[in-house]
Amino acid sequence: MAEKELQTNFIKNIIIDDIKSNKTKKLITRFPPEPNGYLHIGHAKSICLNFELAKEFGGQCNLRFDDTNPEKESDEYIKSIQEDVKWLGFSWDKLCYASDYFDQLYDYALKLIEKDLAYVDSQTGDQIKQSRGTLQEPGINSPYRDRSVQENLTLFKDMKDGKFPDGTHVLRLKIDMKNSNINMRDPVIYRIKHFRHHRTQDKWCIYPMYDFTHCLSDAIEGITHSLCTLEFEDHRILYDWIIDKCDIKNKPRQIEFARLELENCVMSKRKLNELVNNKDVEGWDDPRMPTISGLRNKGFTAKSIRDFCGRIGITKKNSEIQFSVLENSIREELNESSPRAFGILKPLKVKIINFDEGERQIEASNGRKLILSNEIFIDEDDFMESPPEKYFRLYPGNTVRLKYACNITCKNVVKNNDGSIDFLECEYDKDSYELTKDKKVKGIIHWLDQKSSVQSVIQNFEGAKKVTYDKAVVEASILNLKKENNCQFERVGYYKINNVNNGSHECYQIVTLKDTSKRKV
Repeated sequence: MAEKELQTNFIKNIIIDDIKSNKTKKLITRFPPEPNGYLHIGHAKSICLNFELAKEFGGQCNLRFDDTNPEKESDEYIKSIQEDVKWLGFSWDKLCYASDYFDQLYDYALKLIEKDLAYVDSQTGDQIKQSRGTLQEPGINSPYRDRSVQENLTLFKDMKDGKFPDGTHVLRLKIDMKNSNINMRDPVIYRIKHFRHHRTQDKWCIYPMYDFTHCLSDAIEGITHSLCTLEFEDHRILYDWIIDKCDIKNKPRQIEFARLELENCVMSKRKLNELVNNKDVEGWDDPRMPTISGLRNKGFTAKSIRDFCGRIGITKKNSEIQFSVLENSIREELNESSPRAFGILKPLKVKIINFDEGERQIEASNGRKLILSNEIFIDEDDFMESPPEKYFRLYPGNTVRLKYACNITCKNVVKNNDGSIDFLECEYDKDSYELTKDKKVKGIIHWLDQKSSVQSVIQNFEGAKKVTYDKAVVEASILNLKKENNCQFERVGYYKINNVNNGSHECYQIVTLKDTSKRKV
């Protein structure tokens, strides 16, 4: 995260005050994802915040997997999350799992039952939901709320021992069904789920709920500042209640901040999972996905994502960030670091009918050498037979400049039997290599010599849409780049070399040269 951001975010100011007042001796934060999908760009904000703050204050940051829902979790997701955190440039102090604490959480639940602060409810899920009330109406006490402590202890232990099927009983806190905060209306903290856990296997058939697990896991790990997004602000009162009633001495402090919301970008794990399962994309790391692995596969760098997280800042107010802010972070980096080359997505053949030099070597930027001969390619988008007003690229009778080379004028359009264009016949101005005042034209286009160019498959990504140009051609210098290298195709955009193998060549579009349109991911 950018240094400026660390100097101004309100959470850092809270930490400074806590350290000065001796409330906090050593800062301990955590990043606690649920392993039920791949991380997306929204998670990057939390990762950068937690790890950077720990580094800034000489503290520690744990990576903790909130693995309390075995039906949706897998080792694949755990592995991918670890890879993403490392790739972003961070190292955790402790690798933890909520499942590491299942025994302790069970003991805390027993303690609350013994204090008559929790009870086993035998209503159905729908009955519990209906009795919670609304924001305007209070909830209704469960008919099982007044079970004795002993009965609740017996039932809860029988739940643990697998004596009941799923859905027959839950364990609820006994707080206040008339509380104005619905989260305090006897929330469920344990449910029966006969499902094999990826770590504990078949040891447990009851699993704790998030609100119960989260705060106690923080306490067990000694987390000093539990940073979470604003949707958990109304849960903080429950967080503190559980910590207090479980007699935790070193109490974590929950602080909320605004989550990352990107304009026209889907970041719901459920919806992203649907895209994967419906095969609308080719996996979680598809370059069209806003996942960290998808952005990495597309060509985004860890530095650009960290820079983006620094730019958007840490606030208490939700706001939608334009996707162009993320794109600008990688665009600025690539502008400084990427080698230049020509790439033509839709080649259109041009014959320079008066070219009498055989081959001419052309000096391009970055010391590149191009070959100009009597047969070249330009891009279809740089030619129109019947152009609108103020169209400065090539059309019959018009003159344009071949970038770094000379001026050409379109003399004739040669067509196939079906009416499509076969090639253009142009003449070049042999006295225009040196760009004097009288040789200046408004249109400058890129080009490639037919014989020395290399065929490539280029993938462009327009939001959720993938466009493949399987007859593209690129400059031969591209062959010097390796897989995963980046380059700028002049006048086109920034690309990642995705494949160079046995004569085949493939590029992925990372980002356009400029922010040209809104996108939907």
